[in-house]
Amino acid sequence: MEKMLVSPSPQIRDNISTSKVMTHVLVALCPALAMSAYVFGGRALMLTGFCMITALIWERLCNLIMKRPDSTKDVSALVTGMLLAFNLPVTMPYWQAAIGTFVAIVIVKQLFGGLGQNFANPAIVGRIVLMLAFTGNMTHWVVPFYDPDNIVTGATPLAAAHSAPADYLDLFLGKVGGCLGEVSAAALLIGGIYLIMMKIISVHTPLAFIGTVFVFSYLCGEDGIYQILAGGVMLGAFFMATDYVTTPVTKTGKVIFGIGCGIITCVIRFFGSYPEGVLNTAYEYTYTIHRHDNKNKAFRGYNKEEGGEV
Repeated sequence: MEKMLVSPSPQIRDNISTSKVMTHVLVALCPALAMSAYVFGGRALMLTGFCMITALIWERLCNLIMKRPDSTKDVSALVTGMLLAFNLPVTMPYWQAAIGTFVAIVIVKQLFGGLGQNFANPAIVGRIVLMLAFTGNMTHWVVPFYDPDNIVTGATPLAAAHSAPADYLDLFLGKVGGCLGEVSAAALLIGGIYLIMMKIISVHTPLAFIGTVFVFSYLCGEDGIYQILAGGVMLGAFFMATDYVTTPVTKTGKVIFGIGCGIITCVIRFFGSYPEGVLNTAYEYTYTIHRHDNKNKAFRGYNKEEGGEV
């Protein structure tokens, strides 16, 4: 009888390795990184690089302390570090960013068994912890093309949606304030299309997420296009809500997940005390995933001991 090993999701096998998938994600994030560097200057690049390096260091230290194989080669730690940086303001102190990567890699990922066994998206939890611990620095938004020697702060497009809304073109191109990775909808759209073309992600969750935000906004009397272009909807739809580990494996599940994320995002934005709700939404809605997948008898395959990476 052929020997089989039980493994965490995703179990559907393909000829592409984990490291290749993560490399594609890094490539897809590069347009947004370039735009953040253009809008916020060199510190955007330094903060992103710092988060990626510290995430890699935490990952390797966990491997050594826990006596596990070197998992840094799958590049997932670099993706986590980059995504966390994309959810930070450009003025975030480096030492606080390091705490965020520690939470993401050590607590959320490695303590639960490593890649594939984390209960939530590590970058999202890292960001939430930083928001709770360092609220002042996490809500310190500088204006685009700011002078480091004379920092001027301003409201994000979502916070100023009713008082001084930005125009669609500035939102689409990224000439607005906010987190590093959410300022340019165009850059994120390019990255999302790249991932779909490379068959790294499917269109189900992003379309359901974005479409729901538009429809729900319209029903609530808000500008649906503005709500899509501003804030973290594009980043969340293409790069957070499509995480292999913490999102559904069935097409129906992906659509339901996207709709749920869109609804909760709008509820937080329109009726909550915080203008943005994308990342909190993705974290909270993760807990409904496994129940839906089990109910719909999602494919729960297995890895042969002699097989390659999944």
